[in-house]
Amino acid sequence: MTTTGNEFTSLRNLDVGVWTRRGCCLRLLQVLSTCIAFSLVASMGTWRGDIGNFSLFIWCFCFAVTLIIIIVECFDLQRRFPFFWYNIPITFACYFALLCLSASITYTTTFVQFLPLSPNRDRAIAAITFSCIACVLYGMEVAWIWDWYELGSNPCYVHTIPGLLKVLETLVACVIFGFISNTNLYLHQPALVWCVAVYSICFIQAAVAIPLKLFKLKYTLPIPFPIFQVGLTLLSVIFYSSAVVLWPLYQFDEKLGGQAQRSSDGSCRDDLTYYVCAWDQRLAVAILTAINLLAYMADLVYWTRQVFVKD
Repeated sequence: MTTTGNEFTSLRNLDVGVWTRRGCCLRLLQVLSTCIAFSLVASMGTWRGDIGNFSLFIWCFCFAVTLIIIIVECFDLQRRFPFFWYNIPITFACYFALLCLSASITYTTTFVQFLPLSPNRDRAIAAITFSCIACVLYGMEVAWIWDWYELGSNPCYVHTIPGLLKVLETLVACVIFGFISNTNLYLHQPALVWCVAVYSICFIQAAVAIPLKLFKLKYTLPIPFPIFQVGLTLLSVIFYSSAVVLWPLYQFDEKLGGQAQRSSDGSCRDDLTYYVCAWDQRLAVAILTAINLLAYMADLVYWTRQVFVKD
């Protein structure tokens, strides 16, 4: 087996057939698990709720991309790509493991626990079970590829500090998107709409950095990649700093139309809802916004040191 460029010089001397068989088995199980998960939730119809729709999207996305990876490797198409192919499956496997885990936790805590005993509740629980199985399978793939290519000596981007921070930033943003799928939380107030714009803009900025690094596109930039990262990350820190102030201010300050107490939100009465109430969604977004701001600040510190601190 050969690699393109000088990405990895330390490869295990193992039969390529072992790679193909193991990879095929793992990914077929991943496809099966995510397919069953989204099929069960889709069969619930209108009962699945906003968080259910978000989880459904995650499982569908994992299913589709994993299926594409299977097709590429089965027909040996990876040789046609001008970059080291196995950066792609390990990156997606990292993301999918975390996404399936977050979907399982979010769907359970914000929706399933409120469902009454019924066939729909059984379907939701089964979907969560298969989502957890998919999470484990994607985690196994990450560990396996790491071991196969001895990545400890030359890690993939998602296994470096800036890579892990980018994964965290985009993952937290995805969870935020799940909570703000309820547009009633923000459409009534321009300041809250700005916060949603912040989450979207910063997500795109963080997501762009990953393919730039993985596909070696950073060399096409007119400025050095670290300086590019400092600029984008600084912008994200400024944006998130505004959101971390505006979101709780306009959501919880009664003078600005917010609700300071959970009891003041009629949707939070246990006997009136089968899903997480609006006040809890607002609180969750506020907490996640603060977490992502800390991640961006750590990211900014890292890239600032890369640019200005010389060894």
